[in-house]
Amino acid sequence: MTSDEKKPAGYRDLLVWQKGIAVAKNIYELTSGFPPDERFGLVSQMRRAAISIPSNISEGQARHTTGEFVQFISNAEGSVAELDTQLTLAEQFGYWGANSAAHLHDKLDELRRMLNSLRRKLSSRR
Repeated sequence: MTSDEKKPAGYRDLLVWQKGIAVAKNIYELTSGFPPDERFGLVSQMRRAAISIPSNISEGQARHTTGEFVQFISNAEGSVAELDTQLTLAEQFGYWGANSAAHLHDKLDELRRMLNSLRRKLSSRR
């Protein structure tokens, strides 16, 4: 590592974790307007998937090996795909407008790219 590069002190310093937190917050805000009968269905699934993204990033970063971190990043990528699917369903059910869904799909695409890049970078260090 060169003197120009700064190693993150922890997961809170990772931009991908910060963006994961923002997506989770957005999902909580948006799902609060879903029909009450979805509380234990789609709302619960979406919130769990959204929380799983930054949670896996933080847990992986706290592990002792790069291989473990890579595995948790892969788990976060899976949660992004799961949430993307759930967003599509919510949009098709008419629970929110296409603009809100498109905005969140864009955020998830960005997260997906960032996680993929981080996973590749970590994998090259093994």
